[in-house]
Amino acid sequence: MVRIVGIGGSLRANSYTQIALQIAAQRVEALGAEVEILDLRQLQLPFCNGDKEYLEYPDVQRLRDTVSGADGLILATPEYHGSVSGVIKNALDLMSFTELSGKVAGLISVLGGQSNSNALNDLRLIVRWVHGWVIPEQIAIGQAYGAFSPEGKLLDEKLSQRFDQFAQSLVDNTRKLRGVN
Repeated sequence: MVRIVGIGGSLRANSYTQIALQIAAQRVEALGAEVEILDLRQLQLPFCNGDKEYLEYPDVQRLRDTVSGADGLILATPEYHGSVSGVIKNALDLMSFTELSGKVAGLISVLGGQSNSNALNDLRLIVRWVHGWVIPEQIAIGQAYGAFSPEGKLLDEKLSQRFDQFAQSLVDNTRKLRGVN
């Protein structure tokens, strides 16, 4: 079975990034994959200082172990100042090739302004640098304040279809590249 770990790079309560991550996770689960979301709001992670071990922060080991056991990732980030959030960058920096190499990743960015690909391009570079595989389908949600209902449902049918295509591609490519069913 395909095992996917989702990581959202927003600490905000009622985060649109977390809502988008949940939607993606549901779509991936509907295709028969197992999905676990690591909520960085629930983990106590230090700022990465380049150490190999963070013994006083057991959540670093939890992050590493959970990602190590996954076949693929969903990485979701708000776009702050034209790039990824510091939160998701720090979480990725706390890991290494050991955890990330060979993983298949699907990327999502959420913005308050017009949709663009800055954060997605930066995430793509990071994942490639650690020898991961990024699927071609990606999701950029611009003007996120108008993309979801109060219940967290997508309001745009085309965006909903993109989530379906994203999920299918993530599961299919993870199966192919990781050799799992």
